[in-house]
Amino acid sequence: MLLNYFFDFDKTLASSGDASVKATQQAFKDNGLTVPDTDAILDAMGIPAEVSFPQMAKENLSAEQAKKVVDRFREVYSNYELASTKLYPGIREMLDTLTQRHKNLFIVSSKKTDAVDRNLNNLDIRHYFKDVVGCDQVDHYKPAPDGILLLLDKYQLQKDDSMMIGDARYDLQMGKAAGVHTCGVTWDAYDIDSLKREQPTYLIDAPLELPELGQK
Repeated sequence: MLLNYFFDFDKTLASSGDASVKATQQAFKDNGLTVPDTDAILDAMGIPAEVSFPQMAKENLSAEQAKKVVDRFREVYSNYELASTKLYPGIREMLDTLTQRHKNLFIVSSKKTDAVDRNLNNLDIRHYFKDVVGCDQVDHYKPAPDGILLLLDKYQLQKDDSMMIGDARYDLQMGKAAGVHTCGVTWDAYDIDSLKREQPTYLIDAPLELPELGQK
């Protein structure tokens, strides 16, 4: 029976609209770099900017240049996020149901921990989650399993009772690498076919499907 749920945040629990795209493009432009197109940005969502930005850049970036672009992105993004970040329909009800059933809920995100906490508090859902692990707490980013393994060890959780939930292939790859069940969510996934190729334990189309998985 599933007891422990590890959630991605962006495009899984909440939509930030086009804030990530706008902030990424502005950060590249402000640093005099070739601006990546929307598809490239959306495909890279799910892994930290520290990794995805050098991959998207047409230019070869030094570590210092990459840091300047990432820092500018986070500065610009913070100006957009409060107004644009919204919960998907059914998310709050899903979290209520899992909480009432005494499940353990966690966030494992490619954002920094303080940014995720800020988002969760703004949306008034922080209280549902036992802990939050951002990219600043791990040595290796998604799709490496570090974030999940950290929580499994910290709370002495069993892998067979645990599941990673996310909208991107990187989330599913992380869950598989950690040895837990996986669940792809399609309600705002950029590439559903890429989720199917990962052969997740489950693939769902609506948040309220989630509490019924793995309960027998």
